[in-house]
Amino acid sequence: MSRSVSKPDFQYGRSFNIYWDKLNELAPELEGLAYADNKTEVNKGKWKEAFKAKPDPESRLHVEIGCNAGHVSVEWAKQGQAAKTNDRYIGIDWKFKMVHKFAEKIAKFKLENLLAFRANAERLQYMFAPGEIDYLYMFFPDPWQKKAQRKNRTANTEWLKTVAPLLSNHGYFHIKTDHQDYFDFILGNLEELKDTFETFELTRNLHEKHPNPKSLLIPDVTLFERLFIKDGLPIYSIKMKRK
Repeated sequence: MSRSVSKPDFQYGRSFNIYWDKLNELAPELEGLAYADNKTEVNKGKWKEAFKAKPDPESRLHVEIGCNAGHVSVEWAKQGQAAKTNDRYIGIDWKFKMVHKFAEKIAKFKLENLLAFRANAERLQYMFAPGEIDYLYMFFPDPWQKKAQRKNRTANTEWLKTVAPLLSNHGYFHIKTDHQDYFDFILGNLEELKDTFETFELTRNLHEKHPNPKSLLIPDVTLFERLFIKDGLPIYSIKMKRK
């Protein structure tokens, strides 16, 4: 997608994907559980008050970028609701069908602490206000391996620069990938942003010391991560705070 998507006045276009209609004309049971396109920007700075759960000024907001059908976010939300924590969760993905499936899971499990977004991660700064996100996650983004495709990588320097102010003082941003070149790309960008981010956890083999990483289940690992572990691939991981 063109970088024009990051401009303030950008408007998502209509799609002829049948799930575009379903997300823009939600069934009654999904009302308030899913937001699509520019609707993901209507509550900037007030998302903690938009959940079905009772508003709590002490709540912490977790945002997962590239959540697919919400496998990880759903489990986080289930655990949080069962433990009666005040945490709130938002999962963001680009695929219409996956986000609709995600919303159906939220309804099925009656999760009042979880929302599904269909949006482009390039517009994160228009979805959330400075300091609004406590914990941000991006697990196994598309590495865009070919040289000509690298301009499409999400974690470029400019995007990281716009993300930093969205994190609260006590929050952090966690990225995982199985792709070494993408990991090095991220590290190179962070080298340019030394005054913006502080790295506090970095590893090139996240599960190396685990006695049996194949036993790890969602949400401790993602669906893709389980496959990578099965194939013996190392998981690259980094956590960073804003300065």
